[in-house]
Amino acid sequence: MKNILITSAGKRVVLVQIFQQELKNSGLEAKVLTTDMKPMMAPACIVSDKGIKVSPCIADGYIDELIRICRNENIGVIIPTIDPELMILAKNRQRFSEIGVEIVLSDEDFIGACRDKRKTQRYLMDIGIEVPKAVDKYHPTFPLFVKPYDGSLSTDIHVVHNQRELTQEMLENPKFMFMEYIDMNVFQEYSVDMYFGKDHCVKGIVPRERIAVRAGEINKGKTHKNEIVDFLKDRMGCLPGVRGCICFQLFYRESDHQVIGNEINPRFGGGFPLTYHAKANYAAYIIQEYLLHKTVDYSDKWLDNTMILRYDNDIIIYDAQ
Repeated sequence: MKNILITSAGKRVVLVQIFQQELKNSGLEAKVLTTDMKPMMAPACIVSDKGIKVSPCIADGYIDELIRICRNENIGVIIPTIDPELMILAKNRQRFSEIGVEIVLSDEDFIGACRDKRKTQRYLMDIGIEVPKAVDKYHPTFPLFVKPYDGSLSTDIHVVHNQRELTQEMLENPKFMFMEYIDMNVFQEYSVDMYFGKDHCVKGIVPRERIAVRAGEINKGKTHKNEIVDFLKDRMGCLPGVRGCICFQLFYRESDHQVIGNEINPRFGGGFPLTYHAKANYAAYIIQEYLLHKTVDYSDKWLDNTMILRYDNDIIIYDAQ
């Protein structure tokens, strides 16, 4: 039985443990391996069955390193976790396929649409999902929201309340997008974990309310089996080139069920453990599709009103070198 490789694992301890547990539940003796630039400083590498050092994903030899690892460690499935490596892996999908390794990742076109938030907005509008309205930065209405089109982890974002706060630096930054501010007193912010099978059709949709966020990642959250599920199933039931887990961030107004799309991360979101503990088992879906070569059907048999309250934990290494 081939093994699973989670790349750029970093702090994704729970994700590693989920896959380890689901391999056991499936009766498989496969292992979960991880990569990182500094595996002895990456908690997920410590808890995995083996942590392996690699170069930065933008390095020229990165793909060659991964291919060697796949051959040496009997890897059958790669699960990427960080944005910078997604396009690199997608462009080299064929090289891995030639050695019998499948990457659980969408095609280049979809990743490109997700990584550039200007393209994300066009993509969402094309499939019938409203997005925040653009604001003319030279004739603005306030409050407005400013963010880079290629940003991640909620970095370099600004809520601008008046003309005084709209700095010249913001106006001159070519990467900044200017859009209407979505009032969080009226809307709730959600991350929706969606799993797409090899047939590019959705198999699971779990909306997670983002009650509290830290460094762009959910810190307190709650699942809601509400109108978002059918709304997204109608518009995103089958999407060409999309596969694996994606995390769709949106705004939802309960009073009239209005949905405003925001961003899509074409990978496991940081809050996926909540979805897993709510019994939407996307890890098992991957094992079934990619290791056992079985089909997966759509399911909504997950638990409503499941809450996550996150806290820091420690990994202690004695006699560390």
